[in-house]
Parts: sequence; C-alpha cells; structure tokens
Amino acid sequence: MPTPQIPDELLANVARRAVARMARTDRPVVAARVLGVCAQHVQDRRLKADLLGEAAAAQLGRGLIPRHLVPAYAAELAYADSRLKAGSKKEAASALCRALQLAFHRVPHVDRLHSPLSDDPAGFTARLRTSTTARKAAAPRGRKTPPAAPPADRPLRLLVVNLANANFLGLVTERYANHPGVELRTLDLAADPVTAPLAKGLQRMIELPLGGQAAYGAAVEAALRPHLDWADTVFVEWCATAAAFMTLVDPGSTRIVVRLHKYESFTPWPHIMDFSRVDDIVFIAEHMREMTTAAVPRLLAPDAPRLHFLHNALDLRRFDRPKKDDARFTVGLVGIGQIAKDPRWALEVLKLLRARDGRYRLLMVGGGIDPEPSAAAAAYHSALEKELAELEPSGAVRRLGPSDDVAGVLAGVGVILSSSVREGCHVGLMEGAASGAVPVVRDWPFVAGRPHSTRTLFPEDWVVTTPQQAAERILAATVSEDVRAEAGREASSYALTTWDWETVRSDYDRLLLGEDQDVCSPGEDALRKA
Repeated sequence: MPTPQIPDELLANVARRAVARMARTDRPVVAARVLGVCAQHVQDRRLKADLLGEAAAAQLGRGLIPRHLVPAYAAELAYADSRLKAGSKKEAASALCRALQLAFHRVPHVDRLHSPLSDDPAGFTARLRTSTTARKAAAPRGRKTPPAAPPADRPLRLLVVNLANANFLGLVTERYANHPGVELRTLDLAADPVTAPLAKGLQRMIELPLGGQAAYGAAVEAALRPHLDWADTVFVEWCATAAAFMTLVDPGSTRIVVRLHKYESFTPWPHIMDFSRVDDIVFIAEHMREMTTAAVPRLLAPDAPRLHFLHNALDLRRFDRPKKDDARFTVGLVGIGQIAKDPRWALEVLKLLRARDGRYRLLMVGGGIDPEPSAAAAAYHSALEKELAELEPSGAVRRLGPSDDVAGVLAGVGVILSSSVREGCHVGLMEGAASGAVPVVRDWPFVAGRPHSTRTLFPEDWVVTTPQQAAERILAATVSEDVRAEAGREASSYALTTWDWETVRSDYDRLLLGEDQDVCSPGEDALRKA
C-alpha cells in the first residue's frame, strides 16, 4: 500500500518552524535536516523554492554558508524551468535571477575565508548546466558576420569599455592613445548618458535572450550600434555587467575582447553571457582561467572564445627606489579592505616574529574592512579590531590607511607579505617585490594544490603555507641587512622583468593590434581537450 502524501501545507508549517530554529542557533544540524526532509517532499515547486530560499536567507543573514544553498538555488531553477515551459518568460527570468542571487550571494564567496565555488567549481555550478532556463539565457545567438581582419589602409579603431571601474586601464589607454597605428576611444557605460540607464539589471538581461524585453533590446541595440559600427576591436574591462551588456547585441564584424580579473568568477555574469559574441577572453592569471573554465565549462568548447593569459598592466619601475635605513624589520601588507586579504593571518605571522625579536613591526596600507555588508563581514571586522587593539599601542602594528604614494611608503618596507586566501595576481605584492622588499606569499587556499596556483605564479621560494613558515622565511631573509638587500634585489629584478608594463605591453600589442591572435599559454590546448 503506497505511503500517503503529506499535505504541502503541513510540510511547510514544519519546515518554517525548522527555519525559525535555524535562525536562533549556531549549530542548526537537526533543524537543517528537518527542513531538508520537508522540502524534499513538498510537491509545489514555488512553495519548495520559497521554503529553501527562506532557510538560506536566514543563514546568510547570520553570515553562515547555508547547508541547503545548492538545493535552494536548484529549486528556483526548477521553478524557472516550469514557468518557461508554460510560456511565462518574465516569471522564468525572475526565478533564474533569484537562483543566481542565492548561488552567488556575497557571504559564501566574499565575506568568508573559503567558498563552495572555489572548493568545487564544477560541482557548485552544475545545476546551472542542467536548467533549461539558464541554458537558454546563455545560449549562443551568434553573429551574422565573422570579425573582420585588422585594416591595412588606416589605423585600427580601438574602443576600450568599462563600467565605473578603469583602475587597471591607465597604461593600456595611455599606450594606444599615443600609438600611430591606433585610433582610440573610451566608453564608460556608467558615465555615458545613453548607456548608463541600460547597462544594469540582471533580470532584464536574462529575459531578453528568453524572448522578452523587446523594447529594452531595441534600446540597447540603438545605444551600442554606433560604437560597434565605428570600432574594429572592442576591449571590455571586467567579465561582468559591462561584458554581458555588450553581448546583448550582434557585434557585426567588430572583434570583442574581454578581460577577466578575479571577482567576476564569483558572480553570475559569466553564467548568463553569450560567449558566441566574444572572440577573446584575457585572464590575468592562469589559476583564474583554470577556476573559471571549471565553473563555466562551455569556455572550453571548440567554438568558445580564444583564451589568453596576459599579466596585468602595471607600472612597477616607479617602485624601484632605495630602501630607508629602518626598512629591515618592517613587514608591509598593502591592501587590507577585503576579508579575502585575511590580515589576521598577517597578525599571526607578526606575533611569531616578535616572539623572537621585538623589533619587527607590521605596516598595514589601505582602507579597512567594512563591517556593514553582512554579519560575516562584521564578525571578521570585530575579531580583527580586537587583535589590533592589543598590538597597536606598543607600535607593533601601524595602520597607514589609503595612500597616494605607495611607492614612497614601500621605500620603508623590507618585507612584503601576501596573507590572502585568494587573489588574481595581488598587485600590492608585485609592487612590493619591485620595490626591493623580500616577498613572502601565502599559498592562497582558494587555489592551493591545483595545477596552477600561487606556486606557479611566483617563484617557489617566495611561497609558504603556514604562519610559522612565513615567520621562518622572514627571519632568515632579514638575519642581516646585507642578506635582506640581496634577496630584495633578486625579487625586484624578477618583478621588473616579468610583470612591468615595459615587458608586458608587447603581449597586448600582439593581441589587440591583430599581429598575433594566438597569445595563449601552452596549457590551453590541454585544457580544451580535457
């Protein structure tokens, strides 16, 4: 005799009691299991998504990673697919939007020291690849004509696009503004009065490829067509909102190049982007390419954009200055405004150093962590402030705050530390190395042990795993100023010959000017065939 189905209403009441209990305890194991059982047996798709979403929101609100995060976003995807099948494109887009906002909420990926996406990129995103709605939102719509070859009878017209963040574009735009073979234009989508109101809104960018938002699509076409008709090549900074927006329309014969740094891989944007309208993707680190292609495997398909690894555009020569007399015992940490920088790890290193020699001190450069975005951020901020309150009065730690003269600050730093759990390339560390400070780099946990990681980006002897190893490297490198200075000179030489713009810019010329569209690392073919 079949087991009778428990009414959804009763299951929902039990589930919501479990959610209420989860919101009151730090160890909601039993309540989470009750919720899971109830939600599994609820038949109504909308109710199931609501129950799991409410539970996830309760945990996220407390700064915790929900046990049912993947089932919660998967339930929204299931509802989206049912609405798309029923012909309700708007409801389907809305549900997909909710699923993405759950899956890529900042608490699991930004405000904690590990992320379920970095732990298992392919597994965490797998439900997106089985959802009819998610697949249709990112389905290739293609282009009517292939990208044209670079012009032979006039300068190449290059359009550089960003959306309110041109932090790493200065050297790129400066070079091509003064290049005889290039006619340059720049477009900040957030500042342009025509594109600013259009280049935002995840839901409508999803709904358009689902077949809705016709008026919005026409407005985007009208706004972008003049720029695309003018340009031979478009270089889009950040593989996020700007890149997704640019691919809403057929680029025609214009070549589209997108650069991805780091944070984009922890957002929904690569998962809803039409990559058939992108010709090249530039990664600033091979470990970010590895993580991103694992999370978005269609980037390894035969018809995917060409994938490139090019170092960031950095002016490092200005950091190569004589060290101050007291630099030897000063450990620098440049950039502390994100939990991913994990400055508490740096404090642990400092404590170990000062247990051996009280002359060591830590100089922290940059704005502090904002406690407001989430309970997880507030908890980390509180713990950090408590530790700093014990160290600052003695002078063991000095917080400098933001500086307009980082090169001048680094002249007083003998050791540069990277305490981060994840980075793209860690510009502050590279600047410190260029300055002649001895680099000590934590093996960033988000990518540690993978084929590409901190250990493949930097020389092996720079990298440490534990605070104890970091302290031992610093003690050995600073046993005398002569030893420290020699190690610093070697680091500076490596940084300048590897990452400085004078070295890197030829790679950008080959990519953007069409001299060589195969600026790929040797591992790309292996990645595509894997």
